Parts: sequence; structure tokens; C-alpha cells
Amino acid sequence: MAGKLTTSIFLNFQNKFKERCTTLLIEAYHTSKSNNSICLDFDENDITAILHSYIDKNPKRKEWKISSNLENYLFDDNSIYSKGFAAKFSRIDMRYSIFWENEEYKYFVEAKNLKENDSSLKRRYITTGIDNFLSGGKYFDCDGFLVGYILEGTVEDCKEGINKLLIKDKREKEIIEKISTFLSIDNHFSNHPEKSIYHLFLNYVN
Repeated sequence: MAGKLTTSIFLNFQNKFKERCTTLLIEAYHTSKSNNSICLDFDENDITAILHSYIDKNPKRKEWKISSNLENYLFDDNSIYSKGFAAKFSRIDMRYSIFWENEEYKYFVEAKNLKENDSSLKRRYITTGIDNFLSGGKYFDCDGFLVGYILEGTVEDCKEGINKLLIKDKREKEIIEKISTFLSIDNHFSNHPEKSIYHLFLNYVN
């Protein structure tokens, strides 16, 4: 019974941590919209940097004792130490972390620009986004989610464009589907043989 109770408490902590990380990002998005901080020709790193600045200033982050940083390098324990080796490490766009019971827990974010009429961006969302979280990908060992910055068209059009590419690749069971709504933003998930991936689409067009 004690083991089940401990597991239940941990899962509750983990779910709350992830919910708070998502809350910080969504609130940063709403702030960036109200401040007109984002231009539609920005690179994805520009947008992520602005959102992170709002996350950093959000009093809730300190209240929840969550730390965050940009461009997190993922250390490769199999690396051969030689001059310049660290520059070859994979980088993920954002990392949240928190300590609980003397252990550190991390939650990662990878962001991609999306446009309705740009199939290359949708393909990139799959190959350097979705696939990097799956077996053999750069972020397979990372617990995290994908963010799509919509810079042209609608969330639905961009999502359907990604799904058409997945279907073309004979990955019909891995399409992205809306599950629920949180803080006025739709939650999307895709199910894969190894894991499920959470997707957050942030529309800057309207």
C-alpha cells in the first residue's frame, strides 16, 4: 500500500509540474499577444526568447520554484573529450526544472515555426520535432513537448498539413488530434509506438 501511495503522490507531483510549465508558456504567449511582441517574420528562436523572458518575469514561476533556461545542451555521456566536442551536442529550445524529494525533474520544450502554405516547415516539424522525441531521435530521453508557432493560416490548417504528411508517410495512427482545451488553448496529442507527444499550437496571425 505504501508503495502505491508513494507512486500516486509522485505522479500527482509530476502532473502538476507539467501543468504549471504549460501554464507559464501559455501565459507568456498571451502576454506576447497583448504586447504585440511578435512579428510574423521572426525566427523561431526569436519568439522562444521573447516567451522565455515573460516566463522568467512571471511571479508564478518563483512561487512554484520552477527554473527555466533557453538553448539547453544535452550532454552525451559517450562523447570523446577533445577540443570543440561540446559544440556538437544536441540542443533543445527550453528546459524547465524543479526539485522534489532531493531529486531534480526536467521538462523540455522544442519549438518550430509553421505556415499554412509552407510544406517544408510542416515536414521539418515532423523530422526535427516529432521524430526527435521518438526512438533514435535527439530528444528520445527527454520528457517534453512540441510547440508550433503559427505565422500564417490557422492552427487547424497547419495541423492538417502535418497530418497529411504523416498519412503520406503511412503513419496514419500517429496523426495529431485535439484532446481538450486549457487556458483558452487547445491541447493536441499524437500517439506513437514509443510514446505519446503533447503539441501546443500558438497562433500569432490573429
